[in-house]
Amino acid sequence: MTGMVRIWKFGDDIDTDALAPGQYMNAPLDQLSAHCLESVNAGFAVNVKPGDIIAAGFNFGTGSSREQAAQALRHLGVSAVIAKSFAGIFYRNAINLGLPVFECADTDQIRDGDTAELDLAQAKLVVAGDADPIACQPIPGFLMQILADGGLVPHLEKRFSAGKI
Repeated sequence: MTGMVRIWKFGDDIDTDALAPGQYMNAPLDQLSAHCLESVNAGFAVNVKPGDIIAAGFNFGTGSSREQAAQALRHLGVSAVIAKSFAGIFYRNAINLGLPVFECADTDQIRDGDTAELDLAQAKLVVAGDADPIACQPIPGFLMQILADGGLVPHLEKRFSAGKI
């Protein structure tokens, strides 16, 4: 469980240029992250708190394959993204960087500013004041292990040092 955190709600087709704007791609990660989602919500990067969750509609992370999109969210402390669907490259970049991403068909009932608790293992979001948890698609076990290890590089380092590679 993540503890009660704020939900940041976004719509469909949030692209990687909104997450990691192209004009800041050569800047250090802290500067790039300061512009994360500013084209959709100007106050996001300055107001998001560590542990907060993003909920969105269809096709989150569409666009280019820039891994900085998921990196910016991690840098800002976002603990998970829940969306109706993800662009495939964003989904895998997020997992590789240790950012949990859950597909959830029922994000319409989530409101911007809701507080909620996410049970990563059970893939359930419990929104404060709602009687029933929102079920998400569970993340496969081998991907959960990558997340638990902090991302793909730490996961491979752990496996290598244990002689499993």
